[in-house]
Amino acid sequence: MQETTAGVDAAEVAALKQIALEGGVDGERKVSCAALGDRLGASSQTASRRLQRLESADLIEREVVADGQWIALTTAGKSRLREEYADYRRLFEDDAALTLSGGVTTGAGEGRHYISLPGYNRQFEARLGYDPYPGTLNVELDEESTRNRSELAAVEGVPIDEWEDEERTYGSATCYPARLEADAGGFEPVHVIVPDRTHHDEDKIELIAPEMLRDELGLADGDEVVVEIEEA
Repeated sequence: MQETTAGVDAAEVAALKQIALEGGVDGERKVSCAALGDRLGASSQTASRRLQRLESADLIEREVVADGQWIALTTAGKSRLREEYADYRRLFEDDAALTLSGGVTTGAGEGRHYISLPGYNRQFEARLGYDPYPGTLNVELDEESTRNRSELAAVEGVPIDEWEDEERTYGSATCYPARLEADAGGFEPVHVIVPDRTHHDEDKIELIAPEMLRDELGLADGDEVVVEIEEA
């Protein structure tokens, strides 16, 4: 399991969970440091420090008032708890596989350029076992899959290291093994590729494969697909 995220330790995640249990997921919840400390078995001062760390990590939003503070989980805070949930599902549920669904969409075309760069391509061949088609298949996730996307962090992926040439440094990424299912059939190997620094929204994922997936499965924009995530 991940022990830290954005500088937050297990004790602070416990405080985040407590806030969520008291209603902080669906909106603001009024919390006092004394009451939170009692529930966590800690002092009021310790509870206050944990809230400060959670706010600094952008996992909560809070407004301090005279008799306490109003606190709500941010999108990042909810995602952090979903990662915890995914970890425990994987521990106790044999069938806790992650499946993401959505529709094929046209991307910005950047994937073709980056997938073909030699510093990435060498790693793909060595670590994924194939030379990817120069481009990505973009999938816009449905509402449920968008919520579940953060569970990818609990899956063991294949690391792709950053590298540099004479002009610039190229960032690292993680590739998650998967199988792609569509009306025309299935295809593997496929990998969901997630750059460590990405401009994509949480409702989109990119897939790479040794073949052009649109041609192999006869896919067009809007076609529904299912991505079954596997272990590395």
